[in-house]
Amino acid sequence: MAASRAAETHQDVQNYYGNVLKKSADLQTNACVTPAKLVPKYIRESLQNLHEEVTSRYYGCGLVVPERLENCRILDLGSGSGRDCYLLSQLVGEKGHVTGIDMTKVQVEVAQTYLEYHMRKFGFQTPNVTFLHGCIEKLAEAGIQNDSYDIVISNCVINLVPDKQQVLREVYQVLKHGGELYFSDVYASLEVPEDIKSHKVLWGECLGGALYWKDLATIAQKIGFSPPRLVAANIITVENKELERVLGDCRFVSATYRLFKLPKTEPAKRCRVAYKGGISGHEKELIFDVNFTFKEGEAVEVDEEMAAVLKNSRFAQDFLFTPVEACSALETKVLIRDPFRLAEESDKMKPRQAPEGAGSCCGKRENC
Repeated sequence: MAASRAAETHQDVQNYYGNVLKKSADLQTNACVTPAKLVPKYIRESLQNLHEEVTSRYYGCGLVVPERLENCRILDLGSGSGRDCYLLSQLVGEKGHVTGIDMTKVQVEVAQTYLEYHMRKFGFQTPNVTFLHGCIEKLAEAGIQNDSYDIVISNCVINLVPDKQQVLREVYQVLKHGGELYFSDVYASLEVPEDIKSHKVLWGECLGGALYWKDLATIAQKIGFSPPRLVAANIITVENKELERVLGDCRFVSATYRLFKLPKTEPAKRCRVAYKGGISGHEKELIFDVNFTFKEGEAVEVDEEMAAVLKNSRFAQDFLFTPVEACSALETKVLIRDPFRLAEESDKMKPRQAPEGAGSCCGKRENC
């Protein structure tokens, strides 16, 4: 995308989220209010501590709360009104830190307004949240140092940036070795046509700038990340007839993926792992992604890819690793990576009445 076009897109997005949208109810599709997975009780309870204005100006397409957050340093790309930052602030604790960066000044000002309110609410003597005004594809310019974060999150924001590869490249630089990008975003079923890309409302609604889902793995590999691990996915619906006509055959999902920045060491070998248990909120069972669920004390054989992630990330201390004998015939697991396949399968299995915790935490406060 030409520099002038990119600059115009930035301006349009800032106007849409700073002036056009006043609250999440103003959105014209459910792209930015789609829950990616069930909301655990401990997260629902933490959400209840957030100020109403912060939650009412929240726009996101998933739940970006990975596991084992105590004392972590987290960067939130496109932090908006600060909802996810204040949620994570409680989970990392006073010794951890959360930085939010957003290019929309109005949103940053809303987030900063309630900093003292939330620190008092959480009982923290020293603030553990910082908000920056800047572009997520220019993290260094905003003063963010390389190799300085354990986790980077993003909630339905990367699609709003013209150059997705540059965003992921910046994220790779600021992550520590073993660090993780855990993010929800919108993906398209095909390469998005130009008439959709150039539609200002569809871009602002997170559809016009959606990445073709297969391109994520290509970009991740090029930059150096481990292969994307799919966590959750939901179909996006559009009820506006005019927008539906413009979209044509192009379908969209909101999906949560996790990418890891692993050290350049010898490739990991297949092994048997056993979850020790004890991670807050996941004491008995750790649902790592759609392909791997680890139960406390239960030995599971994993392939080289999964072994590398567990051994080199913050999860290493939570597992026991046992080598697999050379003669062991570990069946290669076919991993689910297609978010449309997952979303469609999940949709078929949904009961008529959603279970407790399944409501979106992205819309009105009472849904949380």
